[in-house]
Amino acid sequence: MLTWNLTSLPVLETQRLVLREHNLTDAVMLYGLRTNEELMRYIDRPRPKSVEEAETVIQSMLDKFKTGQNLVWAIVRKDQPAEMIGNAGYWRTDLANHRAEAGYALHPEHWRKGIIYEAMTAIIDFGFKQVKFHSVCANINPANNASRQLLLKLGFIKEAYFRQDYYFDGQFLDSEIYGLLNPDH
Repeated sequence: MLTWNLTSLPVLETQRLVLREHNLTDAVMLYGLRTNEELMRYIDRPRPKSVEEAETVIQSMLDKFKTGQNLVWAIVRKDQPAEMIGNAGYWRTDLANHRAEAGYALHPEHWRKGIIYEAMTAIIDFGFKQVKFHSVCANINPANNASRQLLLKLGFIKEAYFRQDYYFDGQFLDSEIYGLLNPDH
């Protein structure tokens, strides 16, 4: 089984971004992200009802990191380090199979600027080189063409299409699964 010796989530830097651990002061921004209808249109997850619920989500992410269940970074721009504009990382790890599920969210005012591509490139590099994942997958809503195009640009390959495999908000939804293998394995 894959293990890691990370005592804290490492800070990753790219040309324009700093990827850092979430803190409870990000709760207001996370609440804004997770209640933004444009952003959440294709993210079929419950929305927090308050900033306090967003704090609970952050605490859960921090706790799951400590138990090896996820690696999720807050995304901030270097020129505005106090403002979290999104998050990205490995929302679920499957250490027994050396695999993780990637995910990302970015405030719509920052879309179409290459920010998620830049962040995910660093995150995938970290996952393959430092953690030694063998593969990474991503699960998207099939209507989310922007996410599909991002994954393809990152080198992911469509692995599956599951019909009505996910129940959310009173309806059965389809899932499209993409995968990326570690080129060093």
